[in-house]
Amino acid sequence: MEETGNRKKIFFLALAGLGLYFLSAGISYAFFSYVKTPPSPIISPLPLPSGESKFRVDLSAPKTEMCPLNGKMSTKEEKNIWSKRRPLTVMIENHKDSRPQSGLSSADVVYEAVAEGGITRFLAIFYCGVSALDAQVGPVRSARTYFLDFASEYGDFPLYAHVGGANTPGKANALGQIGDYGWLRKGNDLNQFSIGFPTFWRDYERLDHPVATEHTMYSTTDKLFAVAEKRGLTNVDENGVPWDKNFSPWEFKEDAKEDKRGIKSPGFSFWKGYSDYDVKWEYDPLTNDYKRINGGIPQKDRNNEAEIRGKVIAVVFMKESRANDGYEGNLHLLYGTKGNGKALVFQDGQVVEGTWDKKDRQSRMIFRDLKGEKIKFNRGQIWIEVLPAGSEVIY
Repeated sequence: MEETGNRKKIFFLALAGLGLYFLSAGISYAFFSYVKTPPSPIISPLPLPSGESKFRVDLSAPKTEMCPLNGKMSTKEEKNIWSKRRPLTVMIENHKDSRPQSGLSSADVVYEAVAEGGITRFLAIFYCGVSALDAQVGPVRSARTYFLDFASEYGDFPLYAHVGGANTPGKANALGQIGDYGWLRKGNDLNQFSIGFPTFWRDYERLDHPVATEHTMYSTTDKLFAVAEKRGLTNVDENGVPWDKNFSPWEFKEDAKEDKRGIKSPGFSFWKGYSDYDVKWEYDPLTNDYKRINGGIPQKDRNNEAEIRGKVIAVVFMKESRANDGYEGNLHLLYGTKGNGKALVFQDGQVVEGTWDKKDRQSRMIFRDLKGEKIKFNRGQIWIEVLPAGSEVIY
């Protein structure tokens, strides 16, 4: 009888402990949701996905359908896939220890700007280019306010994937702005802190060198699109409003004839003295595109070892300033993303001097030549390089 009693005591103690565990977990979730400073993500001991998916459409079929983001021609099967979605924007870091990144070669458009301390970061836009396969993306990093302005060009509620973000009160408060824009309420904010595993996971073995924890967060485009679909965010929202109701696509053209191509290859520094982040876009007249060299090394996609190549390189000059928000080291930055400024557009081995214009957060960035005419882009991956006003570009 005594032994039976002891077993009952052990059972009830275990049950009580389990109850306390779930209670504390619930309290922690409520607390961190409120203060927007969630705990560290779980590192999974389970086998992780490789991101190496087979093509799910016949890419040899006629390419008759134009991607509205970069003008690239694709098959009807690919369009059938992307037309049921809305653009997915993902924060991907460019710290030298994070290279080679995953997914950049599959993006339709990529924006690059300094995140902090002279280190650049990417906002990669995935829509048409990932219709044929599921691309692993990462390392995924935190939100910055000016990247929200770029993401907002792809509909009022674009899918925005990130890991936390700047949240010091002030103009650089990216997490606060995400709430203000209604992205939390609509569910298009894909913050790893609120989604977790298995949509996001840490992979310490993916790169060929040891890296710090902040360089290990990954996801895939299919997993992120699946979260959006579950939340009722496909090509339309819960009210049936299409994502592209107010979207203004750029205008596109065919490549210049070979005898009309130039030899100009742009190179630049984001910040002087930070050579690891210097960029050279090396023009290839045979393929009529530009090979990206970052920090003196050709940049590749870890998914497929493909060289990162851009069809159009648009360099925009924006006012850069410190946020002065009390953040340690005053590292948070601001860029003058609204208004206008100088721009250089490289394509066909040529350069067009002009301007950029963006009226407000949700307006499309428009590029014009010095005569005021809109610049038409070649069809293919487009890179928007954001440099501090006054920076030098050599070509």
